Amino acid sequence: MKYSSKFSWFPCFCILFCSLFVSSQLDYKFYDDSCPNLTKLVRYGVWSAMANETRMAASILRLHFHDCLVNGCEGSVLLDDTSTTKGEKNAFANRNSARGFEVIDAIKANVEKACPAMVSCADILTLAAREAVYLTGGQFYAVPLGRRDGLSSSDSAANEQLPSPLEPLENITAKFTSKGLDMKDVVVLSGAHTIGFAQCFTFKTRLFNFGGSGKPDPALDTSFLQNLQVTCPNQDDSDTKLAALDTTSDKFDNYYYKNLINNSGLLQSDQALMGDNRTAAAVMYYSKYPFLFWRDFGASMVKMANIGVLTGQNGQIRKNCRAVN
Repeated sequence: MKYSSKFSWFPCFCILFCSLFVSSQLDYKFYDDSCPNLTKLVRYGVWSAMANETRMAASILRLHFHDCLVNGCEGSVLLDDTSTTKGEKNAFANRNSARGFEVIDAIKANVEKACPAMVSCADILTLAAREAVYLTGGQFYAVPLGRRDGLSSSDSAANEQLPSPLEPLENITAKFTSKGLDMKDVVVLSGAHTIGFAQCFTFKTRLFNFGGSGKPDPALDTSFLQNLQVTCPNQDDSDTKLAALDTTSDKFDNYYYKNLINNSGLLQSDQALMGDNRTAAAVMYYSKYPFLFWRDFGASMVKMANIGVLTGQNGQIRKNCRAVN
């Protein structure tokens, strides 16, 4: 993957607002007449949640990823289990780790008061993810709207389709590309790990038993390794403790890529981007040019947010994001 600086400073807004990936059935102005204050309502909801807990920005962004990568961006991750079905909340990647449902519930309630039966939960989650990026210092990017909500949710589908930090990079990239994304999108969207935290069990083998060797990952920066071993000691009760994914975990910047270059990527799946000749050049590129990372991140988010969308008469506008009407 080659990058040239000749087009580097082409205005960011043109790339973001004129995306080639916009579905013809979605529209940037979809709610301009029916719910003109939608963006303000969503932004306030995300801002309020972040005021209570900064980490919520990363949780909302992750929730959007986990929605879109399982059968498309149709709000299925938000559905609760029923007496007959187990939904995506029970999947391995979501169980006891997916967060932010109550934030989306609160935003939906306020939106319903202002614009009853107009705005889907899928669109609310898409906008909330954008606001999470923007409110933590990332670039604002426009997203086309008009998604409708799905009618089902499956834990088995989520287990099959969601990438895991415990998987090799080859498996992860295959899951992204199966959705119509490409290698550049993999590198760019992985940059979402510039905010948030990970539970110790997702990377602890790197600290004490890398590849079954009984020793730490030799590629890890020594100081970084020592700090992590204190945070996540080699005992079962440390599995759910948290470690920052980035040295600036509450700021949407390009330090994620700088950390990979310095062998300080928390997850093995992240650090692997620096060890693969298909992705290493892009890591170097984004480590040098934060504004270009922001630009490309917005474009890749729009692309991801168009995966498997329901529009027109398909799906529904849920009254409650946790249950079908």
